[in-house]
Amino acid sequence: MRVDVLTLFPSMFEGPLGTSILGRAQDEGLLEIYLWNIRDFAKDKHRIVDDTPYGGGAGMVLKPDVVVAGISHVKSVNPGPVIYLTPQGALFKQNQAKELVALNSFSLVCGHYEGLDERVRKGYIDAEISIGDYVLTGGELPAMVVIDTVARLIPGVLGQAESYETDSFYSGLLEHPHYTRPFNFEGEVVPEVLLSGHHEKIRHWRRKESLRRTVIRRPDLLEGRSLTLQEQKILQEINKEISVKGGS
Repeated sequence: MRVDVLTLFPSMFEGPLGTSILGRAQDEGLLEIYLWNIRDFAKDKHRIVDDTPYGGGAGMVLKPDVVVAGISHVKSVNPGPVIYLTPQGALFKQNQAKELVALNSFSLVCGHYEGLDERVRKGYIDAEISIGDYVLTGGELPAMVVIDTVARLIPGVLGQAESYETDSFYSGLLEHPHYTRPFNFEGEVVPEVLLSGHHEKIRHWRRKESLRRTVIRRPDLLEGRSLTLQEQKILQEINKEISVKGGS
C-alpha cells in the first residue's frame, strides 16, 4: 500500500506514523508513506503558498498553481485517487477504509487556512473526506486518522485478520467487551463463558454482547442493516432482556 501526502507541515507526521504498528508496517514493506511539502512547489523566491481571497473576507486561500503543481507531481508517481481532507467532505467510515485499502494506493491533500481554491477542488480532487463535524487547524490530523484506519486493514499489518474483523464498525456493529487477568478486579469477575473453552459458546456470547452494545449505544447502526437469522434471534433475546430489566 502506497500513500502520498501533500502538506505544509510534513514534520507533524514523523512521530505518529513512525512508531508502533504503522512504523513496523513500513519497516516490513507493507506500507509506504511519502510526505511532500506543498511549499516546495512554489516558484517564487519566498515560496509563497497562499493569498487573500477574491471578494475579501478573513483568512487566506492556498494558491491553485502551487497546489496543482504538487498534485501533478504526486500523480506522476502515484496513480491512485487524490483525496482532500475537509470538514465539507463525506464522513469517513469503515466501509470507505475497506474501499481504499483495496486500491493499493491513494494520495491525501491537507488543507490549511481557508482551504483550497475551488478550481482545484473541481478539477484535481477525486474525493473529499471529513473525519467529523468539527473544524481543525488543518488536514494533517485527519490524514493521520485515514492512514491509520486503512493501514490496519492491510494483510499482515495486524498479524491476524481477526484482529480487525472484530473491531467496532468493521461488521457494522460495535465491538464486544474484552477482559483479561486478574479474574476478579474490584469485585467484578470475568464472565464464566469466557473461561469455558467452548469456542462456539464464546463466539455466541461475543456476538450477543456486540449487538447489545450497539442497540444501547448506537442503535442508528442497525437501521437498514441486514441481520442474519441468528442475529435476529439474538436481538430478540436482547430486547426481551432490556424490556424485563426496564420493567423491574
